Amino acid sequence: MPIDAFEPHPIVRLLGKPAAEFTASDLVRAAEQLELRQVNLRYVGGDGRLKTLAFAVNSREHLVEVLVRGERVDGSSAFAGTDADASDVYVVPRHRTAFVNPFGERPSLDVLCSFYDEAGRPLPYAREQIVRRAAEVLQEETGMTLEAFGELEYYLVDEPDRVYPVEEERGYQESGPFSKGERIREQVLGHLCAMGVPLKYAHGEVGNILEEDRQLVQHEIELQPVPVEQAADNLVLAKWVVREVAAAHGLEATFAPSVSSEGAGNGLHIHSRLVRNGVSTMVRKDGLNDTGRRLVAGYLSAARALTALGNTVPTSYLRFTDGDESPEGICWGEKDRTGLVRVPLAWNGDVLPAMVAHANPGSTEAVPEPAPHPQTVELRLGDGSADVHLLLAGMAVAARRGLTDAGSLELAERLSTADHDDFEQLPTSCAESADVLEAERELFEADGVFPPELVDAVIEGLRDIDAATPSEALGEDGEARQELVRRYWHVG
Repeated sequence: MPIDAFEPHPIVRLLGKPAAEFTASDLVRAAEQLELRQVNLRYVGGDGRLKTLAFAVNSREHLVEVLVRGERVDGSSAFAGTDADASDVYVVPRHRTAFVNPFGERPSLDVLCSFYDEAGRPLPYAREQIVRRAAEVLQEETGMTLEAFGELEYYLVDEPDRVYPVEEERGYQESGPFSKGERIREQVLGHLCAMGVPLKYAHGEVGNILEEDRQLVQHEIELQPVPVEQAADNLVLAKWVVREVAAAHGLEATFAPSVSSEGAGNGLHIHSRLVRNGVSTMVRKDGLNDTGRRLVAGYLSAARALTALGNTVPTSYLRFTDGDESPEGICWGEKDRTGLVRVPLAWNGDVLPAMVAHANPGSTEAVPEPAPHPQTVELRLGDGSADVHLLLAGMAVAARRGLTDAGSLELAERLSTADHDDFEQLPTSCAESADVLEAERELFEADGVFPPELVDAVIEGLRDIDAATPSEALGEDGEARQELVRRYWHVG
């Protein structure tokens, strides 16, 4: 298959094949021709962050060994709650994830890895195995694939700018010179594209915050839909790249849910769609069909428990109360930004040709139809503290419930914003989220998706965090609140 002239991934261009077909031999050839003399095995730890195991390659044989066999690591250090006396686990490279590291002292080949136990079985509490299992169960029962992507919001923190100063709450899609951090954003885009992370766009977000000694300028990167397993990896990679580029410019980047009592926090809205054989299964000519409505119902039915995975720190709940567009209730609507689930505007096949013709008078070019259909549903629950692999696994679990529960269509109708405005609310604290997850744990543990020990650890962690949070820190302002925000400044 010929490689697109716009392909940004250097290994794909070199090999002339898509990343999904990469083999260990392919990566050896790429390392030789691109003169990559270091291999970094990457994995997502129990804290949701990207970890690194670096190998200085000293021979072709050594390179092959690393790329094929992987390595042993201490699972008790990577994942809380693992017994130290039986903690040796294997990390094995997933060749399709390989990319050229844009950072570091010398060029390196980076590959994401999966975890396995001493018998070669997938490690059930490893993040990538949980989301993979959730996707497998959904596929086996419904025949459909859940695709997803995130809207990743973050702030860049700098000294106040005297030239074209920042205007508070006026950052939405602002252009330079009024936009601050535009070059950083563009560098992030370039790196992610070359790493094989599909992107839609990036822009300035609303949140411009001016304080006495600093300015906080909000940005957003929106990714492209891919299977949920890949979507989770892509979000972790995107966070890593944002932080690396910001640090190279001497700036701090934060994904914290709440950064100040004066402005918007950082959300992590997740879009998703259901696909079978490359075709969307959830749309009809005038919007969502019954399958799409069942998906919405699944998310809403599990929403309170999903906060335990998507809103993991006390400042998550400050964001719910502070934000102008934060969810106000467990409900949904089309193009409605107050509901927990939103059905965004999508390009209608009848409307699009007329718009294109009006914008381009005299053009006779045909308007191509995208495949799958671009319609998604947007879950507006998560924020920058989310454990993205667990959140996306939880969404797959909720989707399965919605698709298989006989009462889903009735639930979707009842929770529509078009009907009424008296809806159940999301939890208001980490402890309340833990209680809801405890009550709903059977849903997540079914079919071996979430190991009971991991659910125990999540619940215990949320309750410990809540117990350590002084009540005065949850007030509208004050020194205690500022200390709380700073404590959870670098989440996720």
